[in-house]
Amino acid sequence: MTRPPLVATYVLWAVIASTICINAIATHNKFISCMNDYFLPFANTSKYVFTQNRSAYASLVSTQHNPRCSNSTASKKPVGIVTPQNTAEIRAAILCSRQNGLQVRVRSGGHDYEGLSYLCKTPFIIIDMRNLRWITIDIKQETAWVQSGATLGELYYLIAKESQTHGFPAGICPSVGVGGHFSGGGFGAMVRKYGLAADNVIDAYLIDVKGRLVNRETMGEDLFWAIRGGGGASFGVIVSWKIKLVRVPPKVTVFNVHKKMDRHNTKIVHRWQHVAPRFQNELFIRVVIQYIHDDKNTPIQALFNSLFLGELKDLIPLMNESFPELGLEPEHCIEMSWIESVLYFAGFSRGDPPEVLLGNETDPYVSYFKAKSDFVTKPMPKHVFKEIRKKFIQQKLVFLIMDPYGGRMSEIPESRIPFPHRKGNLYNVQYLVKWEVNGVQASNKHIHWLRALYRYMQPYVSKNPRSAYLNYRDLDLGTNPHTNTTYSEARVWGEKYFKRNFKRLAQVKSSVDPDNFFRNEQSIPLH
Repeated sequence: MTRPPLVATYVLWAVIASTICINAIATHNKFISCMNDYFLPFANTSKYVFTQNRSAYASLVSTQHNPRCSNSTASKKPVGIVTPQNTAEIRAAILCSRQNGLQVRVRSGGHDYEGLSYLCKTPFIIIDMRNLRWITIDIKQETAWVQSGATLGELYYLIAKESQTHGFPAGICPSVGVGGHFSGGGFGAMVRKYGLAADNVIDAYLIDVKGRLVNRETMGEDLFWAIRGGGGASFGVIVSWKIKLVRVPPKVTVFNVHKKMDRHNTKIVHRWQHVAPRFQNELFIRVVIQYIHDDKNTPIQALFNSLFLGELKDLIPLMNESFPELGLEPEHCIEMSWIESVLYFAGFSRGDPPEVLLGNETDPYVSYFKAKSDFVTKPMPKHVFKEIRKKFIQQKLVFLIMDPYGGRMSEIPESRIPFPHRKGNLYNVQYLVKWEVNGVQASNKHIHWLRALYRYMQPYVSKNPRSAYLNYRDLDLGTNPHTNTTYSEARVWGEKYFKRNFKRLAQVKSSVDPDNFFRNEQSIPLH
């Protein structure tokens, strides 16, 4: 077979590249024209539609919690980034995208672990919810409306401004966007007392594939069920959430107790598994195993990090009775208000004002990282923690975070919302490795190490399926191989997040989005 001349090959590729470029420009122009002329003839789209020829575009593209995802060579740059200020602009973005063969990605806070809210292999736009962060608190009704672009820190701050005896049971990191957090479940330090954030959502506004703005009554109970823990990106664009506030005491008690991971203290971590899920619901003690740089003798430590919804005088007797191995003393503990405990868990300094929760434009948690997750149903043997200690010495920025369940989490049925990890789960595990040098080679090195740790843990965690938490998104579990991925194909990863609830999610998806417009690498398939 005769090969084409080299020059001819270059010409051929130049023609292909030119055609792709022309098509991209044409698609871009059609989308902008649609937004300008058809749906919003009187609006100034330059205020909220950003394209590659505008200076703000680059900074909006790079607004992400995990810049590792920017290494992806498969993803295209978005045709445009829409930063809507109202529902009409979201509606226009959805309908103009459909009309021009574009996909949609929705970003609320940028903490998406695998970048699915800002990466896509085909032409797409990003709907960035940063301007939709209005929060309305009604203390008399003990409710709040919060828009999806708000952060958890903003929500906590405004609740505390209105009441010193109300809070909300959501995540620990204040810069997380409400939209993704609520729609994936959302748990934090009050999970044992009040369950997930999604368990406390009582209404929502969503714009569906047809551009209709619907609430709980008009969307129906099936769709309302699906978006509380099943991931919102598969079903539409969630504009705002109505949540039920919870009661907190005027004083709560917190503590951090550090233990070196020597032979004795490994036994304490092992004992924690037996007691933490069985404490009274007001007590939450998580364990963070981590590498400590400035300790050459015992660099691996376990941090016992706790919130008690009560006073010190009640905590010490409880700990002495149920978990004396920890050796908790009054000097380890601090009494404070609930909003001060939010700052404490987030790592702010004692005495910092609550206003620091509003300073999340520059995310202090940005880093290159990869995470995986597990659920534990039986206490792990002591030797597992010894082996974890050995493996951690191989890395410098590595964490294993164990959050206890039990309490209210064991009382809510698996099918109440899509999040199924309830009774029988002792705790959740998050494995997290970080690195400081960007690049494919560095990423591969650290990710390979994390995958090896995950394989080692397989015998000691949940089985059939080995479960995972949606908000710790992990594409290693499997992805949708093509546009029309079947339910059977997607079960590989879907049942790990949702167990038996995955089937109902697929049925809801088929009903509300039968053409599978809202999709990504791990979106709910049609059934």
